[in-house]
Amino acid sequence: MRKIFAIILVALLLGVGVVALIETDPGYVLVAYGNYTMETSLWVGLLLLLLLTFLIYAVLRLLYRLVSGQRSLVNWFGTRQARHASRLTTRGLISFTEGDWARARRQLERGAKHNDAPLINHLMAARSSYRLQEPEKITEYLDAARDAESGAALAVDVTRAELHLLAGQHEEAAALLEQARSSGGKHPHVLDMLREAYSGQRDWNKLADLLPELKKHKVLPEEDFRSLERQIHGRLLAQSTSGAQGEALDNLHRCWQQVPGGLKQDPAMLQAYVAMLLEQGADAEAEKVIKRGLKQNWNSELVRQYGYVESDNVPRQLAQAESWLAEHTDDAQLLLCLGRLSARDKLWGKARDYFESSYRLERSAETCAELGRLLLGLGEPRVAAAYYREGLQMLETGLPELPMPEKLMSPGRQLAHS
Repeated sequence: MRKIFAIILVALLLGVGVVALIETDPGYVLVAYGNYTMETSLWVGLLLLLLLTFLIYAVLRLLYRLVSGQRSLVNWFGTRQARHASRLTTRGLISFTEGDWARARRQLERGAKHNDAPLINHLMAARSSYRLQEPEKITEYLDAARDAESGAALAVDVTRAELHLLAGQHEEAAALLEQARSSGGKHPHVLDMLREAYSGQRDWNKLADLLPELKKHKVLPEEDFRSLERQIHGRLLAQSTSGAQGEALDNLHRCWQQVPGGLKQDPAMLQAYVAMLLEQGADAEAEKVIKRGLKQNWNSELVRQYGYVESDNVPRQLAQAESWLAEHTDDAQLLLCLGRLSARDKLWGKARDYFESSYRLERSAETCAELGRLLLGLGEPRVAAAYYREGLQMLETGLPELPMPEKLMSPGRQLAHS
């Protein structure tokens, strides 16, 4: 309270002093400009000068706020244009999703003009141009995307590669993706696209080299990865046998050594390897592979292939197959194999028994064919013909329904072997 009183008292004293000073000597100010003059007292002149200074300051302050700051006029116009560009970009993306490629490209192109980040506009405009089948425009927009953002080179290359893949241009896509991969672009999408490009080129060696990275980055679900791995190594095995017979067998051995250990136990891979060994005449080695595989896991298809092995000691081979029968009496493929081995050992009766047992468990065109040719050789052409006919009908399952003539054979003469 005392401070306020003291301030008021000092202000009053200063006011009285100023008034006394003005009355004692008001002073004189003359301002002349051309033919115009203005006269006033010193104190009024000082007051006018003060007001003029304040007015100039206020005008300058207003101009400054109009051209700068978050609420400036320039900023207001810029914000309005940015909002308009954002709306155009959104509409362009909607049009692209709806499949209106021409409209999408037009909206995206207009939206890129006042967009702080026009990269997405150029990339999506390039995709629209692909849909419109205008390759020159694709290049134009992708180049614009690269110029718009210095760090977008990888994104541009990936987009260009993806468009090449869509067009079935696997070689061009692979070249771009390999470059992206070498520059550090090893993320899953690049690797997956590279897998697609190599698959399109049927470059199984490059795909095999890519497998470790696909597994490391978990690009594919586990089951899909196993399927791809099986396909690649299966193709490489088949590719290795394209040379001369002796050379092809060596290549096949080397290729099999490169197959991952877990995949070597895969039933489909084992069957493929055994089939190729048999094609190359390596029956003894095929027999070893089959026995080793069956010790680990029983596989009916592998047993079936055992019947194709031409051994130097057929009785021993037959005895080996019969030793499996105790635990697999209901395996039709094992019985088919035993029939073939018995026939190779010229045990015709045993062969017939095994074939018929296999037929009773599982009727197949293959078993019918074996029975047909065995019975034909045994002098039973009619029964053989019945089996042949049944096997042929199994193969031709898509015959249309047609009216048939009356049977010429009496029911008593028909063969009943079922």
